[in-house]
Amino acid sequence: MLYIIGLGLCDETDITVKGLNAIKSCERVYLESYTSMLMISREKLEEFYNKKLILADREMVESQSDEILLNADVINVAFLVVGDPFGATTHTDLVIRARELNISITIIHNSSIMNAIGECGLQLYNFGRTISIPFFTDIWKPDSFYDKIKENKSLELHTLCLLDIKVKEQSNENLARGRKIYEPPRFMTVNQAIQQLFEIEEIHKKQVITPESLAIGISRLGSTTDQQIKVGTLTQLSNQDFGPPLHSLIIIAFLLVPLIDLRQSQVLAFLW
Repeated sequence: MLYIIGLGLCDETDITVKGLNAIKSCERVYLESYTSMLMISREKLEEFYNKKLILADREMVESQSDEILLNADVINVAFLVVGDPFGATTHTDLVIRARELNISITIIHNSSIMNAIGECGLQLYNFGRTISIPFFTDIWKPDSFYDKIKENKSLELHTLCLLDIKVKEQSNENLARGRKIYEPPRFMTVNQAIQQLFEIEEIHKKQVITPESLAIGISRLGSTTDQQIKVGTLTQLSNQDFGPPLHSLIIIAFLLVPLIDLRQSQVLAFLW
């Protein structure tokens, strides 16, 4: 049996009882380590689960999935995913491969950024297409997300922006030379995302993104100790310190009350 188990957003206690029982039944447990991260160490998870975790990086999941699925037709194997199992398309590919090998699969869901953002006070059904904002380079500045924000705004739908993370990534030079040397991990901040949005707006000039556009900056969603949710214009948010990762950004399409009244509003009472 292959168990694909969502871990939730924050720490070791976010796992469901069903997920924890499944892990305890498994002979091998893989921790997916490149699409997101928890706010605790692998060692803390191993102590809580009483299991040794095998880190599954992008190369293993995308190119060596047979290693994960080895003997999963006769033993229990767990694949742990931060958030919900299907927050990344890569995990769908793993399911397809397992079915091709006639391996039984059990999916155990959990909370993810996609549903937990309701805590900011905006109704989930008023969100449009979710976008990803990648790190720009000097020669690579993809901007397909710009038109998606534009489309969402035209429909009066908010836009959730998932911000890039770089874990175990190689530089172009090391990749070209075949050297297994990896860059330090990087996690995009709300501030960086806003600056890149301004940069793309300067190219397109369609007034989709302006300094006065309203947005919500979010960091460490799910933490009970240091979560941050801040609302303001993009200019205001660009000057805020959101602390350690992970960060997310919401472009607001409309508000039910004026921004100045948010702290007194009963409709959006927990925006701050």
